[in-house]
Amino acid sequence: MSAKAISEQTGKEFLYKYICTSAAVQNRFRYASVTAETDWDRLTQDHPWLLTERLVVKPDQLIKRRGKLGLVGLDLDLQGVREWFKARVMKETTVGKAKGVLKNFLIEPFVQHPQEEEFYVCIYATREGDYVLFHHEGGVEVGDVDAKAQRLLVAVDEKLSEEQVKEKLLAHVPDEKKEVLASFIVGLFNLYEDLYFTYLEINPIVVTKDGVYVLDMAAKIDATADYICKAKWGDVEFPPPFGREAYPEEAYIADLDAKSGASLKLTLLNPRGRIWTMVAGGGASVVYSDTICDLGGVDELANYGEYSGAPSEQQTYDYAKTILSLMTREKHTQGKVLIIGGSIANFTNVAATFKGIVRAIKDYQGPLKEHEVTIFVRRGGPNYQEGLRVMGEVGKTTGIPIHVFGTETHMTAIVGMALGHRPIPNQPPMDAHTANFLLNASNSAVTPATTRTASFSEPRTSSEVNPAKNSKADLPAAKPTTLFRKQTKAIVWGMQTRAVQGMLDFDYVCSRDEPSVAAMVYPFTGDHKQKFYWGHKEILLPVYKNMADAMKKHPEVDVLISFASLRSAFDSTMETMQFPQIHTIAIIAEGIPEAQTRKIIKKADEKGVTIIGPATVGGIKPGCFKIGNTGGMLDNILASKLYRPGSVAYVSRSGGMSNELNNIVSRTTDGVYEGVAIGGDRYPGSTFMDHVLRYQDTPGVEMIIVLGEVGGTEEYKICQGIAEGRITKPVVCWCIGTCATMFTSEVQFGHAGACANQASETAVAKNQALRDAGAYVPKSFDELGDVITTVYDELVANGTIIPAQEVPPPTVPMDYSWARELGLIRKPASFMTSICDERGQELIYAGMPITEVFKEEMGLGGVLGLLWFQRRLPRYACQFIEMCLMVTADHGPAVSGAHNTIVCTRAGKDLISCLTSGLLTIGDRFGGALDAAAKLFSKAFDSGMLPMEFVNKMKKDGKLIMGIGHRVKSINNPDMRVQILKDFVKQNFPSTQLLDYALDVEKITTSKKPNLILNVDGFIGVAFVDLLRTCGGFTRDEADEFVEIGALNGIFVLGRSMGFIGHYLDQKRLKQGLYRHPWDDISYVLPEHMSM
Repeated sequence: MSAKAISEQTGKEFLYKYICTSAAVQNRFRYASVTAETDWDRLTQDHPWLLTERLVVKPDQLIKRRGKLGLVGLDLDLQGVREWFKARVMKETTVGKAKGVLKNFLIEPFVQHPQEEEFYVCIYATREGDYVLFHHEGGVEVGDVDAKAQRLLVAVDEKLSEEQVKEKLLAHVPDEKKEVLASFIVGLFNLYEDLYFTYLEINPIVVTKDGVYVLDMAAKIDATADYICKAKWGDVEFPPPFGREAYPEEAYIADLDAKSGASLKLTLLNPRGRIWTMVAGGGASVVYSDTICDLGGVDELANYGEYSGAPSEQQTYDYAKTILSLMTREKHTQGKVLIIGGSIANFTNVAATFKGIVRAIKDYQGPLKEHEVTIFVRRGGPNYQEGLRVMGEVGKTTGIPIHVFGTETHMTAIVGMALGHRPIPNQPPMDAHTANFLLNASNSAVTPATTRTASFSEPRTSSEVNPAKNSKADLPAAKPTTLFRKQTKAIVWGMQTRAVQGMLDFDYVCSRDEPSVAAMVYPFTGDHKQKFYWGHKEILLPVYKNMADAMKKHPEVDVLISFASLRSAFDSTMETMQFPQIHTIAIIAEGIPEAQTRKIIKKADEKGVTIIGPATVGGIKPGCFKIGNTGGMLDNILASKLYRPGSVAYVSRSGGMSNELNNIVSRTTDGVYEGVAIGGDRYPGSTFMDHVLRYQDTPGVEMIIVLGEVGGTEEYKICQGIAEGRITKPVVCWCIGTCATMFTSEVQFGHAGACANQASETAVAKNQALRDAGAYVPKSFDELGDVITTVYDELVANGTIIPAQEVPPPTVPMDYSWARELGLIRKPASFMTSICDERGQELIYAGMPITEVFKEEMGLGGVLGLLWFQRRLPRYACQFIEMCLMVTADHGPAVSGAHNTIVCTRAGKDLISCLTSGLLTIGDRFGGALDAAAKLFSKAFDSGMLPMEFVNKMKKDGKLIMGIGHRVKSINNPDMRVQILKDFVKQNFPSTQLLDYALDVEKITTSKKPNLILNVDGFIGVAFVDLLRTCGGFTRDEADEFVEIGALNGIFVLGRSMGFIGHYLDQKRLKQGLYRHPWDDISYVLPEHMSM
């Protein structure tokens, strides 16, 4: 949601910090917040004015009309405040229908003043601008300010001046106060705009000779503007409405939502209730709540919430386990029900999200059975059949009663089943598998030459606009009737390849001659081509870095589909409207600040551009064009017959519910002519009435469906249009959100605009008004399909609609990736890996989640054990590996690897090149003796050869013993690295047979020459063989295999890389120039000159 109420303390803090006015604002920052836990001694130290001034105390919990409710303590000293506070804190209080506990209070200085110095001021947002209300009589008895107050509209993008304020608002104010009030109101309005308030009321504001006092304040801010206002807002805490507690689980889900690109919402209504919901989609979640309340379940409804926007399996798991945890804390005598519902998804992989829910059900299967929970599931969308199958299977394996239904079942039918109002079918009919929809039933791949597309989607008359005969002439003219034709071309902003491919598949199945997407714009890459499929063949679409190039090269384009993020959607949309060729823009992003949306709307109205969105999936015109992911995947396109036009046009707020309407309309009528989801924000770019008038004036549309919503007053314009004769075609309408009036506290539904600010904005009031105006309004959403059927049958009976003969669409091959997802095909993988998996929510090393790696404090040695040896090695083994890395990290700048690295660094090369230069010197002569020594000593020991026999054989063969010998160190000057390792190995390893053998060899070689010692390479090699053979984690064959494939040399390579990088950084830090070897260190040996 966007507009969120803030506490009075937060609102005043913003005002005192940031208001810019010549008026003297008094009592700045003089307030103190108190709760039952407050230390009053500490409070008076922090706020010494509490001891000297007369005071006011009041609860700060979003309670309206506190003065009339006796919830304000006036003109008290500190002791009086404490007594007043003690009598009320933690006490239950009823405010309207809501019962709540008073917890948070605000103490401020008492301002002594006469009644005539009290005024009222309020600023609130509307679609066309911001209204400033002012009344010269403020305070508790202000009464109906809407009727009494002076009102001034500041249009979008306009500024408020002091002259306007004086002229329009301050007519009844004494002259000596006008300057102060005008300056304050202008400053307040600028603050309101700068900090993205949506509502700001001060009652009363007191103006005395000393200045302005802000006594009581109520405010809402646009929470979606957090990324803009974070520096000024700080961390804002949004209190729950009075009568509803703030639960930690709600905060947890809000945190998940903030970290996710998906939408996750949870509001607890009655934690002891028996009816719990887990619904996908902002619109669908409201419909399910409505139906539960309609069927008498309002008192048992435990929660409101929704998940949508393609959350990952892990995110869905976290969301589901939170709900299951809450519902299994207290038993209910009748058991409990969980409704896992949703409309038909447009792009969410239902199977993937259901896997997360299934994981949660398995984790909680014990408590679910103990609490006698029955689960009802209904869902549709991409891969929903697999999701329903998995959900049904978990019911069988766990013994939890789970009833599963797909798109063949009306969306809310499961609510009636769950509450015992309708029987549960034993074997519900199941729609065919996703893949079956992609096969042409006629077994013909040839595109039909003539389809019903041509007769329905194009205008039947020469005039596009055909208004009703008895429409009123003084009403504003409708926007262009036809947004999309069969030749419509679009540019897609954003690298949304899946959505674009979906559009092209739709185009192909609609028998379009050319793809509807002409190009893509993506500022984060250079100009290039992107590959897509057009039916069976591959095509290339251009991708441009900037908008101007795309528009210039594709003048035929008149639609832009914007997948820009909420942060960039405003700028990219405003840029798009600079190009006169664009007539329609669809903005998909959710969470665009309302102030920015209103600027977009204003510019669009000036330019004659139709905006669909923001916060929408888009729209669809069967046989012609679809926006992005609208209509879902191809199986749903074909199932809902969206490849050819019908006679019914609809407009909805919700994207998911628009797909549900596609399903309902295809089952009850001859199909959809056009459908648009205008978006769930408070100020959609185009309104219900804009599209209803288009449909009224479109010859192919014979019937109109409107799915309205609680909040706003747009539906009343439809009532007016019907009453005045502007709308003559039958309109079937239903406003969702009827449950809102049954709740005791305010609930913000999934859509930002789904909140009634007055009685006329409730769904119940709007449904009744539409019914009275002559629209066809069902009793509930459950009956919507029946009403549509009735109206359609009447139109067929009177000859208005003549159903056309069905023509099969052409086949479209299934994408390989999707076919594999559905399990229809298999293919050998190009790569195999068994050490790491990064695909899930958490990185996994050899089967161990990364969080466990850190929790167990495995260290670098433990990680190396997992990634190299696929084992969790003993602690001493991990320590030994780390010691080996430490002792091999460096051996000075003179050795060949370090020397190469230094020379390369001084030549100005980069880190990777210099490191590689050093690593390339590693071999049998430098550092690569670990593997060779391990193999050599192992072979001799395993064959039973005595140490003396081994030495003699190597001498006889003329071979060096790898791992024996050192240029500097000797038996008299031992290598301390070897000594450190030897002490550790002898103390910790269970057995050191091969090391003992090597040390016996050393005794023989050093007797001949003191520097023929077991060097560090040789020691690590033989000790590692002992480790692999005796730690208990490997068979003998596995241990030998690791030696054979070169694992031991990896220890030296990894360790010495640290040193090489150190030398690189050291040379860079010392700013050493290009290295040239000195002549006096080179022996020039040239052949003597030979004459012919």
